[in-house]
This record gives sequence, structure tokens and C-alpha cells, in this order.
Amino acid sequence: MTRHVVFVIYEGFQSLDLAGPLEVFQHADRLAGGHSCRIVAPRPGPVRSSSGLPVHAAHGVADLDPGGIDTLVVAGGQGVDRARHDPELIGWIAAAAAGARRITSVCSGVFLLAAAGLVDGLRVTTHWGRAEQLVREHPEVRVDCDPIFVRDGRVWTSAGVTAGMDLALALVEADLGREAAHTVARELVLFLRRPGSQSQFSVGLWAAQPATDSIRAVVSAIHGDPGARHTVADLAGCAGLSTRHLQRRFTAELGTPPAVYVERVRVEAAQRALVEGDDPVEAIARRYGFGTAETLRRAFHRHAGVSPSEYRERFRSTREYA
Repeated sequence: MTRHVVFVIYEGFQSLDLAGPLEVFQHADRLAGGHSCRIVAPRPGPVRSSSGLPVHAAHGVADLDPGGIDTLVVAGGQGVDRARHDPELIGWIAAAAAGARRITSVCSGVFLLAAAGLVDGLRVTTHWGRAEQLVREHPEVRVDCDPIFVRDGRVWTSAGVTAGMDLALALVEADLGREAAHTVARELVLFLRRPGSQSQFSVGLWAAQPATDSIRAVVSAIHGDPGARHTVADLAGCAGLSTRHLQRRFTAELGTPPAVYVERVRVEAAQRALVEGDDPVEAIARRYGFGTAETLRRAFHRHAGVSPSEYRERFRSTREYA
């Protein structure tokens, strides 16, 4: 069965919002077949991206039948504010979505879905820099700007730029299985794909996606409240497994023991708190399960190579001049 994946672009779209997911699907097709990709724009021909890079759209909305689409992918970009007021484009997106199995957006592409009435009442995400605008202009939508991608029914939305590749890998996994998605990730030198629950502000691609529901429940609990009590016994109870079985399963599926995973999630949470707020290091250490500032400092040196105060100074100064 061929799954027709259609990418929607327009003047001023973000080129990586198209190129990243497109490459993921093209690699998946070369690996296992089953995906056919097309690009549609308001009119066929060259479409200039926000960086000035032109991309050829083989189809315009007037000549591409909106029926028969498996996955609709709407790119974001600076031009989205103008594109969402194009009634012909929005009408075509709505018609294409009506019969599509999956409706997706990358970054600010969610504004086009919202304009088409496709995300009313749904939980969505977008680039953190666009979240306030989305909340303000579309109060009917439940906006969560922390995850890198979100699924609500058949609608999948993702954060900015490279998060579109994580979303596409998740879609490939849903179609072809976990091994196929990891093969594609390795070929694209992504190595391991990030779970959708990972924060947009997260540091690195360091954990595989869990393969079983029991380990997914554990990972969700850890990310949901990094500072909670997460002993191996507690996590085993969450998974419904013995402690020994949890250790073995967790390490096999994620490539790292539970305790190490918990510490890294806590370090990432502390990193965000250091950059985004003014709370003292001692308070952050208690909030995220380290107990003392010294314990947090040792964990920071293991994972970031600097102290918490050095990390705060370095990344705060970077933000000021961004």
C-alpha cells in the first residue's frame, strides 16, 4: 500500500520544515517502500522560502485533488501570517484534511490548521516563540509549547524546525515499526530520535524511544515530574514489574539504567530553571530531586562539564545577545 504524503508550502515557508520531514519519508521509502511524497503550494512552480531558497512545487492547489492523501504535512515559516489569509489555500487544506488519515504541522504551520478549523479543542504545540500568539489568536485551541511534538487523535503538531524530523520519525515508526525509524535516524545521523514528550528546551538526543507500554509509563512519569521520588522500587511499581525486571527491560529499551536516566532528566530540568528564572541553586536542587546544591553540582559536572552557576552565566549571556 502506498501512503501519499503531501507537503504544503507557500511564499516565506521555513525550508527545513519541508526538507527535514521530506528526507525522513524519502529515506523510509527507500528502506521499505510505501511512501510517496508530493509538494503543493498556492500555485505550481518555484516557491521562495524565508531564507531565499527556492523550492519547486509540482502542484498548485487548483490542480491537485485533495482526496486520497494519507498524511498532510503543513510547513511553518515567516510567511504563515500571510498564507493563513489565503482562502483558496485554507479551503484546500480543509478539504485535504477531511479525508486524510493524519494531519500534521511543523512549527507555525499549526496556524494554517487553526485557520482551517482543524484543531478546535485539540492540544497542539508550536515553536515556543509563537506560542503566545497562538494562544491569543486561537483561544479555542489548547496550546502546550513545551513538548517537541504532540498527538491529539489524528492531528500531530510539532515545534520548530528540527522537531519536524522527530515528528516524521514518529510517523514512520507508526507506519513501519521502531527498527525502521531508528534505521532512518541513523542514516540521517540523528542516531536516536527524541520522544515527543521531550521539552523543546531539552539539551541532547540521548535516549531511545521506549518500545513497550510499561517502560513508556515509567518514562512519562519521570518526565512528568522530574523532582518526584523515582527510586527503582517506585519506578518498578509504576511499570508493574519487579525491580530486577525493570532494570533489565529499561536498560535494554533505552540504552541506559533507570537511575542514570532519572539523573539526566533532572539535570535538563535544572538547566531550564537556571536559564529561565532567578531561583537560587539550592532551591532548584531541592525542586528537582537532588536534595543539596553540592549533589546538583556533581551531577552538572558529570553531564554538562560545568557548574550550575557557570551554566547559568554562560547561557543567560547568550540569550541576552541573541
